[in-house]
Amino acid sequence: MINKISKIHHSGLMLLFLGFFVFGCTTIQPVIKGKQPLDPNIFPNERFDRVLQKYVNERGLVDYTALRKDPEDLEAYYYRITAYSPDSHPDLFPSEKHKLAYWINAYNAGAIKTVMTYYPISSVLDVKQPGIFFFLSDKSGFFFFQRLTFGGKSTSLYYLENQVIRKRFKDPRIHFAVNCASIGCPRLPRRSFSGEALDQQLDNEARFFLTEERNFKINHDEKVIFLSSIFKWYEKDFTSWYTAKYPGRESSLLSYIELYLTPEKIEELTKIGNGYSLRFAPYDWRLNDQKS
Repeated sequence: MINKISKIHHSGLMLLFLGFFVFGCTTIQPVIKGKQPLDPNIFPNERFDRVLQKYVNERGLVDYTALRKDPEDLEAYYYRITAYSPDSHPDLFPSEKHKLAYWINAYNAGAIKTVMTYYPISSVLDVKQPGIFFFLSDKSGFFFFQRLTFGGKSTSLYYLENQVIRKRFKDPRIHFAVNCASIGCPRLPRRSFSGEALDQQLDNEARFFLTEERNFKINHDEKVIFLSSIFKWYEKDFTSWYTAKYPGRESSLLSYIELYLTPEKIEELTKIGNGYSLRFAPYDWRLNDQKS
């Protein structure tokens, strides 16, 4: 009987917690309403492409001030991803690559839309969670408590990244493509991802990511290899993929990284051997704003 009462009490607390959670979330609605007819064969990204080409520079920084004055393309694209997804309309996504391209674009557009909802801010950390959840990470206000809609289903950026993109596709190159609206993130590309070109696009972003010293740098004076914190947070994604792809080879972060380095950098790493330690750079959560 005590166990039964304990279970009832526990269930009640869980329901209360979920109620507070739902109450504390903010649903980010599309501004544009009404139907927008789609090509019956494939999901269109032209409106998002226009946003990226007009308001994102070569470094991947966004001109949020100008975008705020001209949000039509962003709002039109967000409306489309709220209405359509590979889960709700699978016929629009003929392959797994088309599905993954959609989810990456949806995450990146959703992050921009969330920033625009609260702009001006200087960091995603400025979007606060409800006070009753003070014990959660200071990133939870932006990534947990903002509810975006994809194909009619309301969810968070955290869930989208970890339970959809990472869980379904098992491709660590996504960590060079998904942009969380922060300077520490991979750059935001100036074109959307497409199913037809996805492999090449992901390879390009991986290579570019590793050309930036903020993400990969060899310090010979200190005998240290500095890496982005992304490699620390998602180390298993990289090493597990490498083990599956190259059974019998030694799997490590550096063995994965070498796949996307220039021949000169590979030679430099080979000469180092195991004599250098790894150190992970602090993540820069400042907003990826051109005004920064």
